[in-house]
Amino acid sequence: MKTQITIPQSKRTCHVNNVAVFGSADVDEKHPLYQEAFSVARHMAYLGKTIVNGGGPGVMDAATKGAQSVGGETLAITFYPDDMPEFEGRYFENSVDHEIKTKNYIERMFGLMDHADIFVCMQGGTGTLSEWATAWLLAHLYYGHHKPLILYGQFWHDLMKIVSDHFFIGQKELDVYKIVTNESELAAAFEFFEDQLENRCNLPREEGADESI
Repeated sequence: MKTQITIPQSKRTCHVNNVAVFGSADVDEKHPLYQEAFSVARHMAYLGKTIVNGGGPGVMDAATKGAQSVGGETLAITFYPDDMPEFEGRYFENSVDHEIKTKNYIERMFGLMDHADIFVCMQGGTGTLSEWATAWLLAHLYYGHHKPLILYGQFWHDLMKIVSDHFFIGQKELDVYKIVTNESELAAAFEFFEDQLENRCNLPREEGADESI
């Protein structure tokens, strides 16, 4: 039986409405990474953005709860596996406003790419690496009408230096992301990319919500 895989399509993205948050499924509420993800999503939701995640535990759960703490909208792109013992699957305490169910892991990842306008990538495992790499690749392939990335955490400086030193990375690939280490830097990067997207479409800059929480 053939499975239909929907590839993320090129879109003329002019506004940031949906923010995807990627990160580890293996942290609980006491972990600093969970708390950071909660704060990141809380800030984005306060600005009126819908928070998108994979519907699992850890950072995904933190993103949902952070958004909900300020009355924000949430969306989960999910997959219910029956033969993947190392995949965390659906975490039902991660209760979102809207859920899109997919048939397999690849469709889930492509769904996350398709339903977000910007990606916030935090610390995680191989799943997070695959999501970050896919989002980065698509930003390169669709450069000029791409979806930007915000890499959250000091460790990204070391990681991206290794990647740049050992892979053939061009300037355009470096232009599609920013590394941030705290919420104030996150806010500045987010504003930069929102301006960039609106300038791309020759739109006037909209008045945003008060960024103080």
